[in-house]
Amino acid sequence: MWKRFNPNPKKLIVGDCTVRAICAVTGRDWYSVHEELCDLARDMADMPSSDRVWWELLRQYGFTWKRLIDQCPRCYTVEDFADDHPEGLYVLGPPEHAVAVIDGRYWDSWNSGSTVPSYYLTNEED
Repeated sequence: MWKRFNPNPKKLIVGDCTVRAICAVTGRDWYSVHEELCDLARDMADMPSSDRVWWELLRQYGFTWKRLIDQCPRCYTVEDFADDHPEGLYVLGPPEHAVAVIDGRYWDSWNSGSTVPSYYLTNEED
């Protein structure tokens, strides 16, 4: 279910989760995604890690934003989402994080399967 994935050239795991997730779903390398985010952030007068910046970059790649329904007390986790989505490309948004889900596996530098996303972005049709 979990695929260890860290395209960061220094193998850092803090602060670049949006870059890592976008790398996973687009197949682009860390430097090019980081540069695209920085350029877009400068144009938007915001920070590269701002939700509106990385959401806009994914929108440019054909992704749309969708809200997840709160299913607590048995919360719907990243692992649950991956189980329910055996095909397709997704970027999920747990609090203060971003994680890619590709064809039923979640790609991250750490096992984030127990985190609870409140939204996702996808390029799949409903």
